[in-house]
Amino acid sequence: MRRRQRGSHLGLLLLGSQLMQVGLDNIPPVTLAVLGLNVYLYLFPAAPLMQACVSVQQAYWYKDWRRLLLSPLHHADDWHLYFNMASFLWKGIRLERRLGGAWFAYLLSVFSLLTGLVYLLVEATLTELTQDQSYSMACAVGFSGVLFALKVLNNHYHPGGVTYVMGLPVSNRYASWAELVLIHITSPGTSFVGHLSGILVGLLYTAGPLKTIMKKCAGFVASNGYSSRPSAYYTSAGYSGAHGGYSGYDQHAPGHTTNPSAPHMGGLTEEEQLEAAIRNSLNDRGQNNRRDAPPAPPPYGFNLSDEARAEEIRQRRLKRFDS
Repeated sequence: MRRRQRGSHLGLLLLGSQLMQVGLDNIPPVTLAVLGLNVYLYLFPAAPLMQACVSVQQAYWYKDWRRLLLSPLHHADDWHLYFNMASFLWKGIRLERRLGGAWFAYLLSVFSLLTGLVYLLVEATLTELTQDQSYSMACAVGFSGVLFALKVLNNHYHPGGVTYVMGLPVSNRYASWAELVLIHITSPGTSFVGHLSGILVGLLYTAGPLKTIMKKCAGFVASNGYSSRPSAYYTSAGYSGAHGGYSGYDQHAPGHTTNPSAPHMGGLTEEEQLEAAIRNSLNDRGQNNRRDAPPAPPPYGFNLSDEARAEEIRQRRLKRFDS
């Protein structure tokens, strides 16, 4: 988060060059959409910076709560935009591929709102403790608070690694705190409280109750929405059924696709379920021509490795009919 001012468009050119180097096809859709939204609102802002930035005075005293939505998506100048979006590009690619697009979009929405709320709470607390009204009037803008929350989350998933902050090797566990201090020292115009708020929101997710609350809210919406599968609920790891089926991050070899028309198994006998599983497995093999693409896992934990099981089932059914 920064305070304000506009510069040239060199930062935009550098950002465009970096996106071309990465390749738009290599950027997950939610990450790309958020990048595009930030660039668009820089070029065509929804409000002037002084009406988009968030502060205790403007948001709480004057009840202008829309600033909580506007402030993360507006930037003080093109360099502010460039550094934030370049950082978000790599964090977004890694986290969206790990969490899935739907959960990542949900996560960004919650982090954006909560970072602003925590910022207001910290600034109001500092005002009460110091009796200095400047804390309540400090107006911040930018996506960097959300980035610090994402940094905490990313480091949580890679706890044993090392991050280089200003050329210094720092353990991932403390990288966010080290970067918070160094940025504040080297860039006085940045908002220390805004970045700190992002770290606190990230910790609420990784070590606090925020993740659990988000899962419950997502499950409630899924169970009362338009889903045709009421027995499934959405979590940060993907869809998880109520029958103890697969639950976890969806990791497949390149080129692998699942069969979207796999039938629901409820009400079928064990043999009918097994036969349907074989049929789906054979169909998936016909669709995946690449040798390195594994077949889609059959439902309910069946592990069918070859067509011999299909022949066995046919023989069992023939014997049943003969008897």
